[in-house]
Amino acid sequence: MAKTIVIKQIGSPIRRPAKQRATLIGLGLNKMHRVRELEDTPSVRGMINSIPHMVEIIEEKG
Repeated sequence: MAKTIVIKQIGSPIRRPAKQRATLIGLGLNKMHRVRELEDTPSVRGMINSIPHMVEIIEEKG
């Protein structure tokens, strides 16, 4: 079974650089308080680490 990570968007993309908005869309988030369960890979972790002020890790499974 693959490890997964549950993330929640806590910051708004309004008045943020285009790169940060694109990172949110890449994670599947685009509106406040959306929750996504993604596979725990180095690329996903890197995306989360690039916008820690906009997303929150809720739980790690696996």
